[in-house]
Amino acid sequence: MTRAEYKRRRPSGTFRVYDSLESMLKIAQLGKTLATAPPRKLFELLSMEVGAGECVAIIGESGVGKSTLLNCLAGLEPVSSGSIRVGDTELAGLGDDALSQLRRDCFGFVFQAFHVLPHLTLLQNVAVPLWLQGRHGAEADRCAQHMLERVGLGTRAHDWPRELSGGELQRVAIARALVHRPIVVLADEPTGNLDPARAMDVLDLLLSSIRDGGAAGVLVTHSHAAARRADRVFELRQDGLVQVMAAAQ
Repeated sequence: MTRAEYKRRRPSGTFRVYDSLESMLKIAQLGKTLATAPPRKLFELLSMEVGAGECVAIIGESGVGKSTLLNCLAGLEPVSSGSIRVGDTELAGLGDDALSQLRRDCFGFVFQAFHVLPHLTLLQNVAVPLWLQGRHGAEADRCAQHMLERVGLGTRAHDWPRELSGGELQRVAIARALVHRPIVVLADEPTGNLDPARAMDVLDLLLSSIRDGGAAGVLVTHSHAAARRADRVFELRQDGLVQVMAAAQ
């Protein structure tokens, strides 16, 4: 996908970060130390690049900092050292307002606990990222409906979350994460609350949507079976990210 092709896909008025698309997401020498007494080093010297249409999985022992790493990538937590670039934008140079705009326009989030809003219909839940961009009315409804159809819930648009199964709720969460065409999708244990058969179906939907949409995906998971569905797999250790599975040639 060329820069011109990607620009045509982005809605107007949103954060512009795509002058270079070879690496949609790039981290270099990243480190995080917790401000405890004494300070606790979670990790250091993390380096990784994720391209358009690629999904990488990150595995690691409990407590090593996988979820914290996702928070750092999204600008929700500061890093102790190193750099994070989204397209051509360095997160360290952004203030709170610019970080909020970057997350609103360029990130999609999928959580283990779904975080679907119970007081909104499925269509409204999916439309929330568009509302945050100031896109309302027929345009937002049309985009949300399209995403629900893509995840197999097109006929359920006006249903309430309480009427859905766990797998269906996660499909809604995937639709919501992708409706505004983010360039980075971060998923934190997105299948952790699902039974194994349903988990693989949902995961395949998420990964295919990331690839088809040309986003860069980062999946944190404890499941090696889930990780193997990604293009590359990294293990997070205190002293760095170690690639344990490369993309198939």
